[in-house]
Amino acid sequence: MSDMLVKLYQLPDNDIVEKLQQSNIVIRRGLAPEKHFVCQWIEQHFGTHWASEAAVAFCRQPSSILLAQEGKTLLGFACYDATCKGFFGPTGVDEKHRGKGLGEALLVQTLQEMQHEGYAYAVIGSAGPVKFYQDKVGAIEIAGSSPGIYRHLLV
Repeated sequence: MSDMLVKLYQLPDNDIVEKLQQSNIVIRRGLAPEKHFVCQWIEQHFGTHWASEAAVAFCRQPSSILLAQEGKTLLGFACYDATCKGFFGPTGVDEKHRGKGLGEALLVQTLQEMQHEGYAYAVIGSAGPVKFYQDKVGAIEIAGSSPGIYRHLLV
């Protein structure tokens, strides 16, 4: 999978976050006391590699992991600056809660956080749902970027 590039200075409005809040779904930064719980959840749903990246995101101050939750239930997450500076990801939404706009909300909110920290562009590493990223934030594929930074990853 190729990496993708996003212009952070041309992000769409994130109206979906407000709509989700009306449904009692909150998008917010993860807090240090939640690190082990969230990383275990990510490992269970998405594997050890993503859990490792999330653990790094929790170690930043402020953390660079955003969480989607309803009440005390974790629904999804999105990280940035976990494996490389300027990289968005990993991100995931629990299968039972897909199709509600959570992925889009996490994507745009996380990219807005990156913009607020001074980034002009973000790289989506090894982007899976290419069309999703193209449609939601105008991401473009970076030629010659596969396998990218993950080429020597131990599995």
